[in-house]
Amino acid sequence: MQLYNTLSAKEREALIEQAGKDRLTISFYKYAHIGNPGLLRNHLFIHWDELDVLGRIYVAHEGVNAQLSVPAENFNRFKAHLDSISFLEGVRLNIAIEQDNKSFLKLKVKVRRKIVADGLDDGSFDVTDKGIHVDAEQFNQLLEDPDAIVVDMRNHYESEIGHFRTAITPDVDTFRDSLDLIEAQLRDHKEDKKLVMYCTGGIRCEKASAYYRHKGFRQVYQLEGGIIEYTRQVREKQLENKFLGKNFVFDQRRSERISDDVIASCHQCGKPCDTHTNCANEGCHLLFIQCPECAENMNHCCSEACMEVVALPYEEQKKLRKGRVKSNLIFKKGRSEVLKFKKSPENTAVLE
Repeated sequence: MQLYNTLSAKEREALIEQAGKDRLTISFYKYAHIGNPGLLRNHLFIHWDELDVLGRIYVAHEGVNAQLSVPAENFNRFKAHLDSISFLEGVRLNIAIEQDNKSFLKLKVKVRRKIVADGLDDGSFDVTDKGIHVDAEQFNQLLEDPDAIVVDMRNHYESEIGHFRTAITPDVDTFRDSLDLIEAQLRDHKEDKKLVMYCTGGIRCEKASAYYRHKGFRQVYQLEGGIIEYTRQVREKQLENKFLGKNFVFDQRRSERISDDVIASCHQCGKPCDTHTNCANEGCHLLFIQCPECAENMNHCCSEACMEVVALPYEEQKKLRKGRVKSNLIFKKGRSEVLKFKKSPENTAVLE
């Protein structure tokens, strides 16, 4: 029985182009107690492979986190299968604001220790004792509330290209870093301030809200469905959009435009730009912001050193990469010293 991909990304991309059919990019998550994540993983792969579902799905004892691409014509069958699984019945699906048939090119269902890497000892608190969920209209009101502190729970490279007006955007590399920073700087306001959080689709805030309640915060709020659902509600109900710029997403699209504001700069020349790319040198693959002019001048690379590597025959490039282990240092995501106009650490304090 096939429980793995048999096609490469390029082969799958060609098939999608040949099919010429619309696909929907969808994300969802659900915290739940799963006894056998491996069994559920196999069940999901078998059924979703039959429906030509592509994407990245994590299954753990604590639940499921999924980012998917589903053929539009198979959506109802996909939804029916979700509803056939007791804890996923009626789960909220975040449908992408901007669709791209090539947002995912493989189906990867993996068993993980956590559905979100957070470094927390979940046994010390109840992950279901979460904060108050608010919709787009309520969130807009909280943004104007002088007793509310609105915090972006995403990483620095996400908030750099887009965030809510007046929101605090901690300059952190990981979700776990933000948890410690926020608790440390708000410890004197656990009772008199409203802690309001948001993230891409809600999954990080769901865990964080339970964590902060455990830490003694009395008034904890979470934007339900994250930026994705907020944008849908704003457009559907014609509400004021208080989000500036783009929403970073973890698929081939890299972002969705929410407003016309460009709040970031090209990391190489400093011109207004909010387009993320990966360095063309596969041995580097650094994620950074690059404008079209720099992309042309730098041959889609982050540095002159990488340009020299890319200019070599491909077999020579492979030899240079051989035996080198990629680490998280390679994916500094805009912090590399080769980037002259990278974002400088700022706005790290929640309160003065």
